[in-house]
Formats: sequence, structure tokens, C-alpha cells
Amino acid sequence: MVANTNVAVDSLYRSDWGRIVATLIRHFGDFEVAEEAAQEAFTIAVDQWRDEGVPDFPRAWIIQTAKHKAIDRLRRQTRFEEKLASYVTSGLVETIAEPKYDTDEIPDDRLRLIFTCCHPALALDSQVALTLRTLGGLQTDEIARAFLVPPATMAQRLVRAKRKIRDAGIPYKVPDTNDMPERLDAVLTAIYLIFNEGYAPTRGEPIVRADLCSEAIRLGRLLRSLMSPQPPTEVTALVALMLLHDSRRDARLDAAGDLVVLEEQDRTLWNRAYIAEALPLVDEALRGEPGQFALEAAISAEHCKAARPEETNWPRIVRCYDLLQQLTGSPIVALNRAVAIAMADGPEPALDLIDSLSASGDLNEYHLLHAARADLLRRKGSFKEAAASYRRSLELVTNDSERRFLERRLKEVTQG
Repeated sequence: MVANTNVAVDSLYRSDWGRIVATLIRHFGDFEVAEEAAQEAFTIAVDQWRDEGVPDFPRAWIIQTAKHKAIDRLRRQTRFEEKLASYVTSGLVETIAEPKYDTDEIPDDRLRLIFTCCHPALALDSQVALTLRTLGGLQTDEIARAFLVPPATMAQRLVRAKRKIRDAGIPYKVPDTNDMPERLDAVLTAIYLIFNEGYAPTRGEPIVRADLCSEAIRLGRLLRSLMSPQPPTEVTALVALMLLHDSRRDARLDAAGDLVVLEEQDRTLWNRAYIAEALPLVDEALRGEPGQFALEAAISAEHCKAARPEETNWPRIVRCYDLLQQLTGSPIVALNRAVAIAMADGPEPALDLIDSLSASGDLNEYHLLHAARADLLRRKGSFKEAAASYRRSLELVTNDSERRFLERRLKEVTQG
């Protein structure tokens, strides 16, 4: 009974933390009050459900219990009435009728919470951290590891972000149509940064943090479903892009935990369910004028469609990169475009492009510029020059799995 109760509470925490906190924030207008009350309710559930069994509507039980705890806590404060009044006048909390928690999902609460966490008044790293904490239920130490900072630093960052929302009176709502584009960009950027930190951790041992990838995909799916029936194109594109990237997760490492590059991956290990879900979303995203995520998803789709590396449609990938470069002007996009040109037309024209990028100085501290140049020189047979570029890349790389891969490549060209 104890084990079953613990499993039920843990499962509810992982699946519904964001829904519960979003509902409580709408009622109390305070992130800290909502989170503390929710945590207390989950603690009570462990003991009470062990004796009485799991209720028919466990999320409703948690919400009601948390509401009572929050009200009790506020009543103990000396300025309870003033605090409640300030919540209403701040615009953070709406005066609405009590919903029926056993039947109402109140999905808009989660959408409001995403947009509140990703308000442009907050720094981008605070947006991502607050989204992970309040909607994803990740603990402060987990978020701190993702951002490579001490837990105490991340705790202070989260506190400051919550206080800024409160003190600035940032409304807890989906923005008006005129404000939507700026806010939506911040939301999508935050979700994609979460995914990227999981897909290619900045530092340390793992090459993939599956927990962050899964959380980002969950948030993307949630955002798309909550903005139905006509979600913005870039929301659909981002979901497709993350699914396609994550579909290759199990093939990116060998048995020793070392990096396996795309052309050497065992494609039977790719997640075909993810690919099947993503490809129609890519088509949907490309029906209008494609944005950045749509073009990136189209590129990833071409890789996932190819049963073997030699069947990859590299000319189409180059065309997508042409559009993406025009759209973004990003030097990293330019680097990726050069690599695609090398696959389509050989290393010589791509080396000219990479040397131009290197001369500009924009990516001189970016280890993948030197790794890409080294790989093209290796393919060309210029092993001495390739070794020099591999050594420069090794001076800059911070991920241990990537470091071992570059060391193997350096050894190959040195021996060659």
C-alpha cells in the first residue's frame, strides 16, 4: 500500500505539477504562495492517501488541499486583508467564480503561466529557469545543474524573477493579439533553449540530458494543444523540430558512451514513432511562409527520411539553409550551410566559406567551426592542417563526450 501510494503521488507530481501550480497562481497571484502550498499538499497526500486510499480525482484533491493551506498561511500573516487586496488590484489574480475541480481542466491556466514566466521584462535565463520550475516541476538543484550554477545562485535567481513579476504587476494572462508576437517568440525561445541544453549539454559528461529534452517536448506539445485549433506555424514547427532531433537520441552514443556522428549512426535505433508524428507537422509548418523553426525542421526531416546516409537529399538541405541564412544572418547557420554544401558538392567550396567565416572572427571561439574545418580537411586528405584544426577545437570544447570524439579524430589524422 505504501509503495502504491508513493507511486501515485510521484506520478501525479510529474504529470500535473504545472496544472496544479498554474491554478493556484491564478487564485492567489503569488508564485511562492502557490508553490509552497502545492508542496505541502503533496506531502499531506503521502500520509493521508496511504491510510484512506487514492481519491477518485487526485489532482482536484491536491488543489483543494493546497488552497486551504494557502489561505491558512495568509490568514496567519498580520496584513492578510491588505495582501489579498493587493493581489486583486495588481491584476495578477482575477475575481472569478469557483470552478468545479473534479471536472474542469482549466487548460488556459497553464498557457497563462507559460506566458507569465516568459515575459520580456525578465532576463532570458530567468524565463527558462522559471518555466522549468513552475510548469515542469524541476527542483532548484536540477535547474542549477542545467545552467551550471550553484543551487543557491539559482534559488536567488528564481526568487528575483518571481518578485519582479509581483512587483511589476505583470498580468497573469495570455497577451492581447498586438503583444502576442513578441511574447510568443520569448516562449518558443525558452522552450527551445531547454531542449538544446538537454540535446547538447554545455559542459560535463553526458552528450544528452533526456530529462530536459522530454520536458521541452512536453511543453511544446502543451503549447500547441492549448493554442488549437489553429496554433501558430512556428509552434507546430518547433514541436516537429524537437521530435526529429530527439528521435535520434538512442543512436547518438555508442556502447562506451562516446559520440556517434550522424552519418555513422545505426538508423534502426531511431525513434520511428517520433518521426511519424513529426513529418506531417513539418508539412503543415511549410504551407505558409516558413520561419526559422520550420526551415530547421525541414532540414532535420530530410535526414530522418533517408534510410541510409547516401540517400540524404543534400541539395534540398542546402536550399533550406539558403533560406535560413537569408532569414537569420546567423554565422552558425552559415557554418551549417557550409557543411551541407560540402556534402552536396565536396569539401573545396565549403572550405572557402568556412575560411571566410574564420576571417570574420565571429566564430573563432566556437569549437565546432574548427571541428568542421578539420573534418573537411581530413576528407580532402590534408591531414597536417586537419590536425591543427582539431587541436584548436580541443582547446575550446567543454563537453567530455565531444572531447573524446575529437581526440579520436586527431589520432586518426596524425597516424594517417
